[in-house]
Amino acid sequence: NNTLTSKPLKLTKMQAKPIHSPSPYIVPPLLRPPPVHHASLSSQTITKPKPVPAPIPTTDVVIPGRILQPVQPFIDHDDPIAASWDYNFLFMSQRSETTQPIRLRVVEGEIPTDFPSGAYYLTGPGIFKDDHGSTVHPLDGHGYLRAFAFDNATKEVKYMAKYIKTEAQVEEFDRKTNSWRFTHRGPFSVLKGGKKIGNTKVMKNVANTSVLMWGKKLLCMWEGGNPYEIESDTLDTIGKFNMTDGCDLADHGESHGGDVWEVAANLLKPILYGVFKMPPKRLLSHYKLDSSRNRLLTVACNAEDMLLPRSNFTFTEYDSNFKIVEKQEFKIPDHMMIHDWAFTDTYYIVFANRIKLDILGSMEAVCGASPMISALTVNPSKSTSPIYLLPRFPNKSESKKRDWKIPLEIPSQLWLLHVGNAFEVKHDHGNLDIQILASACSYQWFNFRKLFGYKWQTKHLDPSIMNVKGENALPHLVQVSIKLDSDYNYQECDVKPIHKWKKSADFPAINPTFSGKQNKYLYSATTLGSRKSLPSFPFDTVVKFDLTNNSVQTWTAGSRRFIGEPIFVPKGEDEDDGYLLVVEYATSMQRCCLVVLNPKEIGTKKALVARLEIPMHLNFPLGFHGFWAAS
Repeated sequence: NNTLTSKPLKLTKMQAKPIHSPSPYIVPPLLRPPPVHHASLSSQTITKPKPVPAPIPTTDVVIPGRILQPVQPFIDHDDPIAASWDYNFLFMSQRSETTQPIRLRVVEGEIPTDFPSGAYYLTGPGIFKDDHGSTVHPLDGHGYLRAFAFDNATKEVKYMAKYIKTEAQVEEFDRKTNSWRFTHRGPFSVLKGGKKIGNTKVMKNVANTSVLMWGKKLLCMWEGGNPYEIESDTLDTIGKFNMTDGCDLADHGESHGGDVWEVAANLLKPILYGVFKMPPKRLLSHYKLDSSRNRLLTVACNAEDMLLPRSNFTFTEYDSNFKIVEKQEFKIPDHMMIHDWAFTDTYYIVFANRIKLDILGSMEAVCGASPMISALTVNPSKSTSPIYLLPRFPNKSESKKRDWKIPLEIPSQLWLLHVGNAFEVKHDHGNLDIQILASACSYQWFNFRKLFGYKWQTKHLDPSIMNVKGENALPHLVQVSIKLDSDYNYQECDVKPIHKWKKSADFPAINPTFSGKQNKYLYSATTLGSRKSLPSFPFDTVVKFDLTNNSVQTWTAGSRRFIGEPIFVPKGEDEDDGYLLVVEYATSMQRCCLVVLNPKEIGTKKALVARLEIPMHLNFPLGFHGFWAAS
């Protein structure tokens, strides 16, 4: 696929460029490995989480040559303070960048001879604390791009990492003093050392959510603005890449020119665009790749729709040269927020996560006492969940048979998080089945302000919010089935756990060459629940589902080892012919590793192919989303 290409990283000796020397590092107590056993979330109600006690060691990475303090030999592995330390290890600040690629050391197994050449890119936040007392939410942390370049000829893996030089990063990092001062509030944070009241720097584009290689352009994306283009061989930032201009089109819905919400939108625009410097369009960080048509699919929303009971979506499709080949806009009379979405050969699929204004939260946010996202809250007023099937090709006859403005209603309430895949099956009699594989959580658990356990006052994250009790409360995997008749009229909609897997799970993934097609295998990050203090998150296991024979296989990282999103690297024609890449965070060793798994051997002792170690002084925080770009 010529669209998924990247220049190889220069294979030269690495030099680390320290941006700032962190405060003294304290080693956590060594813990006995917990017994591995299966645990399920049996409670039907959500239990209010108990806060984990603080003191937490500093979360800056260790610097080589620093004298480490003696450690206590062993304590109970379920001690809440030790659990909190392990959890916060995943959100340590990394203030250093590499100036040249560094060869990673293989500490277990070996790089397979048939592993393809290419680069695995992973983005996520890099820094959480500045030098003036402020701690930001992980979603507001400056984007830190990591690259793992695989060379099939030399069987070597080279690593690089750099901050994405966004406008906010350039303003908040002082190169002369090597120090940070957070000045942007961001949507999810409260600044302790910065300006609160009157601070209009809300839309802090940190380019930390997802990464994409398309049309020979490496892009780092965020949920509220244009992506940043990156030089693939050096990871230097080129600048913003405009993907939202020209999005204003004639929509497929009714004219809203004279209604009250259009008037309200016109009043909000000068405030949001002028005072708060919000871009008119919010490009969602989640994109889709149509493997059959070799297209990139994106969606953008209007900034003012976050505050109004209507939603505008602009879908754009690009060919392999980044030329626009399809663009449509839809206006939906519903107040919603989406983070991810789906597509099939016929439809764009939008799950309407319903939201509403929070008046009290808005007042607190304006005063600087709480994050700006406090102005919004989930809206659980209805027991069903709407799904909108938007016609992808409106000129086709099947798209004209059904009124897309009427949503389907799932007979249960769920908040959609991430989509692994969606596809449709057309039967001989003309009926259409649509299958969506995704992760979702409950409205009762989802809380904008408390995601990841953010508490700006205490300067650390409380893992209890991510480990509440209650079946289907936390992120879990679901299969949504939609049945339409030959005239595309709604017949039935059903949602159920994938293979009855009810453990906490997220980041569903597939072989990307099957995107939009019927797939047999699904992979995801999950947990076995073996640690009582951290039963649900962070994840420690990769699970593989065979969707045809209902089999489930797992690979577990081990005691006090956690993982991020799994990424599939295609190798051959078979769906599971390739490798899985996943970053492992070994808190007991204070190390980050890149793990290579054989998908065909998940569930056996042969699953682990190789484990590569990142140097300790380059340990990095939990990444969000990654991308494999084949050479």
